[in-house]
Amino acid sequence: METTASAAWTEAMKYENRHDPYKFFDQLRETPVVQVADKTYVVTGYRELLQLAHDPHVSSDISKSPISAQPAAHAQPDVGAEHMQAYGREASLIVSDPAKHDKQRRQVMRHFAPPHSPNVIPNMAADIQTLCNDSLNGIKSKGGNTFDVVDDYAYPVPVAVICQILGVPLKDEPTFHGWIFDFMAGADMGPDAATEEGQARKQKGKESTAALTAYMADLIQGFLSEPKDNVLSKMVNDHDGPDGPMTPKEAAANAMLLLIAGHDSTVNTIAHCVLTLLRNPESIELLHEKPELIPKAIEEVLRLQSAVQFFPSRSVTADVQVGGTIIPAGSAVHLLYGAANRDPKRFPDPEKFDIQRKDNQHVGWGRGVHSCVGGPLARLEVNIALETFLRRVENPRLVVDPPPYRVNQVFRGPLHLEVEFDRIAD
Repeated sequence: METTASAAWTEAMKYENRHDPYKFFDQLRETPVVQVADKTYVVTGYRELLQLAHDPHVSSDISKSPISAQPAAHAQPDVGAEHMQAYGREASLIVSDPAKHDKQRRQVMRHFAPPHSPNVIPNMAADIQTLCNDSLNGIKSKGGNTFDVVDDYAYPVPVAVICQILGVPLKDEPTFHGWIFDFMAGADMGPDAATEEGQARKQKGKESTAALTAYMADLIQGFLSEPKDNVLSKMVNDHDGPDGPMTPKEAAANAMLLLIAGHDSTVNTIAHCVLTLLRNPESIELLHEKPELIPKAIEEVLRLQSAVQFFPSRSVTADVQVGGTIIPAGSAVHLLYGAANRDPKRFPDPEKFDIQRKDNQHVGWGRGVHSCVGGPLARLEVNIALETFLRRVENPRLVVDPPPYRVNQVFRGPLHLEVEFDRIAD
């Protein structure tokens, strides 16, 4: 007999509910920390999530999680997250704990962010602006009055930017686009994973992940013999840094993480920004009058539609008491950012899209030591993309609502987002 919590969790993970898992998160939140399957707990309360994000007994080392073991034949299908380990068999920083995590994070950040590399992100602004304009110019020159915000606008920009920063040749994009798509579709943590199509997606995901890993390893070998001026090359050739260079294996795992996370969540956020604004047309008028509110609008979209809903690598290394529940040592624990961001105890009127919301301390970028490495870059990209869209796309309106969503529950976003418009301004 399924408990109401496990039934709500199963519904939230079903593909048919991807466009709106939030009503099931609301049901789960009646108990802010609740068991939903064997050795699996989910956290939907804001305060409870923050407590666990900072708790040293919560591990992100996926090898410690019961989910990483091959699920037993009788286990709930929603424990299929061992596929997420495919962020390289060598753990990347997102699935590691301090001290390993801290070392890898320093090795990445030295080449990506202040104080050592303060200009990497700001220097991309002009390129991002050009890419946004080029995409809209391409749509304009095709004629017609509709386009797909995901394929024609939200995707090309961040992928070109992250390729440039990392040193991944953009000409290979069609190849790795397919691999990443398969990886994402294969990492299904819901009941659909058990179906024949789900099994086929999982198999294809494994093959594509192996291909992507081999591609990254190859690229990094090239940088070892011929160093270049990009982040991946610097990570493996950093003989002057306090932590020394990253091993090629670690670099390949982190390269996959940075490539996938470095564009995917940005694509989802741009698409969700457009979707949310078009669902609330009065907000578009407000932003036309006060473009300085665009950053606040983006943060409010991130609260309502977290690009990463949760990350399935965490488990507890000791019994942890939180929100009136004891999570036993060795249990997997999913911190549901998408649910905590709609906790009415923290955000008044949480369903409402309110650009001028005061005190919007959402957890859309994660919290604690694993808060998003690429947050500053994503904010810059989404800001420029949204500002350009609002300025140049005249009278945009949704063609299909809700739009079709991608399979993945973790990195949640529209697969396509058809928009109709009057014209694209110069």
